[in-house]
Amino acid sequence: MENCIFCRIVAGEIPSATVYEDENFKAIMDIAPAAKGHVIMVAKKHYANLFELDDTVASKALIVARKIAIAIQMELNCDGVNLLQNNGEAAGQTVFHFHIHVIPRYDEDQVTVPWRHTQYGDGEAAALAVKLAARI
Repeated sequence: MENCIFCRIVAGEIPSATVYEDENFKAIMDIAPAAKGHVIMVAKKHYANLFELDDTVASKALIVARKIAIAIQMELNCDGVNLLQNNGEAAGQTVFHFHIHVIPRYDEDQVTVPWRHTQYGDGEAAALAVKLAARI
């Protein structure tokens, strides 16, 4: 897709600091990191989001993200790592090309991934679980 920034990075039209690359993914340093060491793992083929991934690429995504997270933890000795993957504008997706953020975390950092807690009514979670299970 000619206007997709991640497609242009994958094609080499926009320079990036590459951390990892294989036939399905390219992982690059984020130019606006939440923390130093923040990596973005981008699918090489254009998929707008998780819902468009084929099963082969989807099955490899977590394996690659895990390898990157391990490298980040070993190199930076961080206290934790967030894997963040957004689907749709309401979920915070701003680039509509499948990608996973791998973000190093430290006990006292100022990085936040907030949400307000909600609650289920009596039996509501169990009823929703049955409906979701039927769709899987």
